[in-house]
Amino acid sequence: MTVEQRIKNILDNHPIVLFMKGTPEMPQCGFSARACAVLTKLNVPYFSVNVLEDQEIREGIKVYGNWPTIPQLYVRGQLIGGSDIMLEMYQSGELQALLKKELPSNS
Repeated sequence: MTVEQRIKNILDNHPIVLFMKGTPEMPQCGFSARACAVLTKLNVPYFSVNVLEDQEIREGIKVYGNWPTIPQLYVRGQLIGGSDIMLEMYQSGELQALLKKELPSNS
């Protein structure tokens, strides 16, 4: 299975995915910690992928989403962005609206 297929499989099987450095319980960079904090504050379940445990995924996700940095948030297979975009969307209410629209059972 190629790295692209592995990433697609993860995205197909989880409505919200955060590719991050570390884990939600122990983020390994400030940007990943911020991304987790936003999702935790919104009380939405999400699947996390620790890119530090898999170099192929770490590099592959940058190509897959054409986004050079980590963390990366995906909702229903669509790249939303990194922690700065997540924070801006959260502060404007845009992230809450997106999640409510895409995951109505979690609202």
